[in-house]
Amino acid sequence: MLELLQNDLMGLVRSLIKMTCIIVPIMVILQLLKDYKILDKMAKKLSFISRFFNISENSIFPLLVGFFIGISYGAGVIIESAESGNMSKKDTFLVVVFLITCHAVVEDSGLFIALGANGWILVSIRVIVAIILTYIISRSYGVKEKTNLKEIKEKA
Repeated sequence: MLELLQNDLMGLVRSLIKMTCIIVPIMVILQLLKDYKILDKMAKKLSFISRFFNISENSIFPLLVGFFIGISYGAGVIIESAESGNMSKKDTFLVVVFLITCHAVVEDSGLFIALGANGWILVSIRVIVAIILTYIISRSYGVKEKTNLKEIKEKA
């Protein structure tokens, strides 16, 4: 019994070391990207995403942060952007929809790859599903409200 517990504990320690070796460098790199405004430059170059999802360009940075770093840190950036007025309710909603489906791609994928998963399949499926879902919702966002407003005007 003691030997089994010892083996489990050693396995846990090895897993924690692997996770730390993956997460810490990623967090350091992403902090450097943020400090040197490289993420801001990436957001400008990726402005086509804002047109595709029908969101403002101010929404790209929170989307990138959540995509690369994770939903917790991304949520902080989303809340900050929304409270400062840089993102509309629609932008906030669509970014959250995308990130619910596809967040922390680098970090999560690194962890799953370390455990033996196929990284290309994992990342591809997550990104494709997030793009399709967000696109569909972005095109149908507000349709019901417009229909109701049209019905109200017709009745008047």
